[in-house]
Amino acid sequence: MANNLQIKNLDNVVVRFSGDSGDGMQLAGNIFSTISATVGNSISTFPDYPADIRAPQGSLTGVSGFQVHIGAEKVFTPGDKCDVLVAMNAAALKTQYKYSKPNATIIIDTDSFKQADLQKAQFNSEDYLAEMNIDPDRVVACPLTTMVKDCLKDSGMDVKSILKCRNMFALGLVCWLFDRDLQIAFNFLKEKFAKKPGVAEANIKVIQAGYDYGHNTHSSAMNVYRIETENKVPGRYMDITGNKATAYGLIAAAEKAGLRLYLGSYPITPATDVLHELSKHKSLGVTTVQCEDEIAGCASAIGASFAGALAATSTSGPGICLKSEAMNLAVILELPLVVLDVQRGGPATGLPTKSEQTDLLQALYGRNGESPMPVLAALSPTDCFDAAYEASKIALEHMTPVVLLTDAYLGNGSAAFKLPNLSDYPAINPPYVPEELLGKWTPYMRNKDMVRYWAVPGRKGFTHILGGLEKDDKTGAISTNPENHDLMCRKRQEKIAKIQVPDLQVEGDKDDAELLIVGFGSTYGHLHAAMDEMRKAGKKVALAQFKYINPLPKNTSEVLTKYKKVVVAEQNLGQFAGYLRMKVDNFVPFQFNEVKGQPFNVSELVEAFNKIY
Repeated sequence: MANNLQIKNLDNVVVRFSGDSGDGMQLAGNIFSTISATVGNSISTFPDYPADIRAPQGSLTGVSGFQVHIGAEKVFTPGDKCDVLVAMNAAALKTQYKYSKPNATIIIDTDSFKQADLQKAQFNSEDYLAEMNIDPDRVVACPLTTMVKDCLKDSGMDVKSILKCRNMFALGLVCWLFDRDLQIAFNFLKEKFAKKPGVAEANIKVIQAGYDYGHNTHSSAMNVYRIETENKVPGRYMDITGNKATAYGLIAAAEKAGLRLYLGSYPITPATDVLHELSKHKSLGVTTVQCEDEIAGCASAIGASFAGALAATSTSGPGICLKSEAMNLAVILELPLVVLDVQRGGPATGLPTKSEQTDLLQALYGRNGESPMPVLAALSPTDCFDAAYEASKIALEHMTPVVLLTDAYLGNGSAAFKLPNLSDYPAINPPYVPEELLGKWTPYMRNKDMVRYWAVPGRKGFTHILGGLEKDDKTGAISTNPENHDLMCRKRQEKIAKIQVPDLQVEGDKDDAELLIVGFGSTYGHLHAAMDEMRKAGKKVALAQFKYINPLPKNTSEVLTKYKKVVVAEQNLGQFAGYLRMKVDNFVPFQFNEVKGQPFNVSELVEAFNKIY
């Protein structure tokens, strides 16, 4: 580092990479977040994909973004606005500048701001900075494309392949800006392109060139920053997405239970990565089947469950609609099944690459008949591991299908994940039929917790048939008796109600808060950050975030009725608030609802909550 440059220490910083959907912004952002996680920083990321399959190059609808928040201590969100914006073309600057802070550093590729580029981005003049009221002193304008071509002119690569390396130049420049060790990036690329060493070497050369450009130019718009984590928790870490963490959680549960894992799935955004990840782990006893449709994915998983596997099926909201009949079959069969719903914007095709919490009531009630089913909602990308493990444990130990709600924000977002020790996780004990019941057992015989015993095919003396028609409680034979049907509905409901879940935890000023913030699932980080901001301003505020939706924690009513004012914040039009009003007598909360397909904005939350306070 040059002697005349001063390295400034920061507590946290937000960087947003943006460009055309073919510019590799997701890869650049992933590598930068991996570097940061590896050196011990806390991270939270938000990939913001365009909904178009492939929008015209340079168009406003084709911009892809990746935002990463890096902190010396724990960070809860990807940040409202960025301190550094990388805009690889004119459309990226036009659409992404609104996500930057007033004093943000902006890095642009001047080669992608020609007249044709400006016209595609709907600029009215060639002075695009003045048109957007951007201070030129905050802009690092470099001929990035030209420099990449010069860097790789002797590589033997064609022009198209060379241009694919532009993202690495931007990454190298950002790595210089934050005093990052490039060797971690080099190792990442060597592993990613292990079968294409020439591509790896070209990208490594370009990253180094970007780093050197920052080092050699010392632009007045730039300072060198360092985010140093002092209180590091020892352990092995990785940068993990929520979808990958979910996959690992399912594998861990199967291992703990001593079962094979089966996933029946049909590709759908944003859940497909779970299928992709699990398909890589046949050596761990994982079987994946890409089925012809959503119904087949769920039905095949039910068959695997009947055969004695930990069975799962993965989808998004539209797929839950299609799977609902098969999910109902799992309810009446009383077989274990994990149903993963990575929620996205709806209705219909809606916003397939965006995130919402709008499937809650569908998960709870979107089936015919009395069809009770446990519902869990993961709190963060890393919590997806624990949530998947817990969903599997509930499914196996209580012989029931379980819905696990994540969403696009969690599934595609990432955080630093400390690799867990499986021995620290609770045992999973499926209720197999005891041998002493041989000769006495019938298919719907239950234990003390109302859980039907599991007779895995192949056990002599426990041959049986299950089906979608109602069965007699005593014999397991088909029954249309009214009293028996009423009894079976009540027993299935009681079984779910008896599931023991942890008490609801309250954070912040839990003893004397003037306002309790309530949320569920993926909004945890943003609501926690909003609470922190209000407490810093001297307000008495607490937060209760629900992970267990059905059954609710036993202390739910006690917590929700304790505080003077309660606001329920969710990314839908009030589904969770309505559910809580139904479950808790005299509970009339304030509500904060948004359905924008984007994560909450912390500053907007604070403004809204202050009006309620």
